[in-house]
Amino acid sequence: MATKVQEEPATHTQHDPTANLETDLALEFLRVVEDAAIACAKTMGQGDRRRSDQVATESMRTVMDSVPMDGTIVIGEGERDEAPMLYIGEKVGNRDGGDYPAVDIAVDPLEGTNLCATGSPGAITVLAASEKGGLLHAPDCYMEKIVVGPSCKGLIEIDAPVAHNLAIIAKVLGRGVEDLVIIILDRPRHEKLINDIRKAGARIQLITDGDLSPGVAAAMLGSGVHAVMGSGGAPEGVLTAAAIRCLNGYMVGRLTGYTPEQSERMKDMGITDPKRIYTAEDLAPGKNIIFAATGVTDGTLLKGVRFFGDGVRTTSLVMKLYKRKVRFIETIHVDKRPDVKVRIPER
Repeated sequence: MATKVQEEPATHTQHDPTANLETDLALEFLRVVEDAAIACAKTMGQGDRRRSDQVATESMRTVMDSVPMDGTIVIGEGERDEAPMLYIGEKVGNRDGGDYPAVDIAVDPLEGTNLCATGSPGAITVLAASEKGGLLHAPDCYMEKIVVGPSCKGLIEIDAPVAHNLAIIAKVLGRGVEDLVIIILDRPRHEKLINDIRKAGARIQLITDGDLSPGVAAAMLGSGVHAVMGSGGAPEGVLTAAAIRCLNGYMVGRLTGYTPEQSERMKDMGITDPKRIYTAEDLAPGKNIIFAATGVTDGTLLKGVRFFGDGVRTTSLVMKLYKRKVRFIETIHVDKRPDVKVRIPER
């Protein structure tokens, strides 16, 4: 693990304000997700999921307004009349005194609100950003998806039989189907999928909430996760796709569970074919993608927030597509007392 590092000097060019988007904003967005994680971690285990989500949203919104950018929320907490902040279309960022880049931002202030409220593993704060038009404006419906690692790139089909896809994953990874671990949300709608996977012989890890973090883990070697299957939130699917782009993984998805009203609104979001099968490149087509997440509770991907006598310790993941950087960052937020002590992280 590394402590927070200095980024390349920020420069803003009048001719191409998106040229330095990743350089200028990656560690700024780290600050956004870190502060949100610390805020909602203080509510962990208190059983109030709405409160946990509220404090994460408020913190994320406050810090985001200090970031030098011309930001627009394209995936957020809902429409203006349902969410007081971080709603779709909201302008964010400090735009005073500079020609700052136009940035589309997708946020989930607290992925796994129930996990935080109950103190269960896997809650994270997360955002993805790109140049304007670099993230699909996904409606608040479901998305059926399959997420796998780089070795399976281009080999998995969303309409193929489950056993066929599992056989391909196993062959590419050089193991038996019975050695695979597939993560699925524990929902009644997945009963057939679960039965098909078990019939094929693979192992299943059922999760109660939050398939974004497992989706990111599936694209990393050594995570113990070989695929994520099933339907989850479409907005979370776009966030997952942004991470998959940075990790050179593979993802296929298709919108599902939408209402007739949502189908009509999709046209305004640029979605002309609701039945289209998307890849990660379709869901997050941007060239300058940033993905940032901080653990709230311990999970496969990230450790949770730790409070100790002299400060707070956070563990985060920050990735940049164009610069091809993946950073696991452990940060100690030290109290401003004269007698504080900092301990070397365990190795």
